Amino acid sequence: MYKQSPINNSRVDRTLLFLNKIVLILIVLAVTVPILYVVLGSFLKPNILLNQGISFNPEHWTLDGYRRIFEDGSIVRGFLNSVFYASGFTFVAVVFTVLAGYSLSVDTLVGGKIITIFFLIAMFFNGGMIPTYLVVRGLGLINTPWAIILPGAVGVWNIILTRTFFKGVPKELKEAAQIDGASDFRIFLSVILPLSKPIIFVIALFAFIGQWNSYFNAMIYLNDRSLYPLQLVLREILVQNEVPPGMIADQLARAEMQRAAELIKYSSIVVASLPLMVMYPFFQKYFEKGVMVGSLK
Repeated sequence: MYKQSPINNSRVDRTLLFLNKIVLILIVLAVTVPILYVVLGSFLKPNILLNQGISFNPEHWTLDGYRRIFEDGSIVRGFLNSVFYASGFTFVAVVFTVLAGYSLSVDTLVGGKIITIFFLIAMFFNGGMIPTYLVVRGLGLINTPWAIILPGAVGVWNIILTRTFFKGVPKELKEAAQIDGASDFRIFLSVILPLSKPIIFVIALFAFIGQWNSYFNAMIYLNDRSLYPLQLVLREILVQNEVPPGMIADQLARAEMQRAAELIKYSSIVVASLPLMVMYPFFQKYFEKGVMVGSLK
């Protein structure tokens, strides 16, 4: 049986590998330490967090921050709104991006190159915020969920990525399906889509994360606070330092209110980040393959 001999790295190679490991460890620490600090801080009593910092003493832990969040309607309502907006935005983005990308990947499409040029022009040049607002207002979408879901759902870069991916699908598969009598739509559903899971999951992940973290469109197009997404509610808490009155009882002193507000900030960040942290492990196996195949072929 053939046994592969170990690779003998030179001193320079070993030094570079060691430095790479050090850099990667530092990057991991730079990413994980703030996350762990926020997560642990969300479970600490406000006075302990402000006076002593992070403590691992179970006597200093509390769930008061999460209790206040879920007792207040604005956070829960904002969370549900964000789930609805991000899911609708992702659905629209995936459907139209995949359809457009597959259509442009077909060589027999009449005017396909011209359409691609128009898409590229639109990717680099756009009307700007004011014309976009006028269009949204002209369509009657102001202060409706559609103002958050529709604008920007279909990105030209994602269309080009999917087009490149579909062009890499072997033509023999399509020809074999055509010989069997399958129509173009049947080929797309039965042959192309099952092979396109990596690129579809990548687009879905990009769209969901982008919409979940977005608050600017909601700040412009929404006037009804009951339609605010979670990020806009969180912005009021973090940036404007406005904690909803329902979270803090009136009888608390000002100092205690500030401590409670600090705890609520940490808890709100954890609640807002939780869906993304849950999604990544399930999407990771498709992420690298979808991006690399769609960008290199």
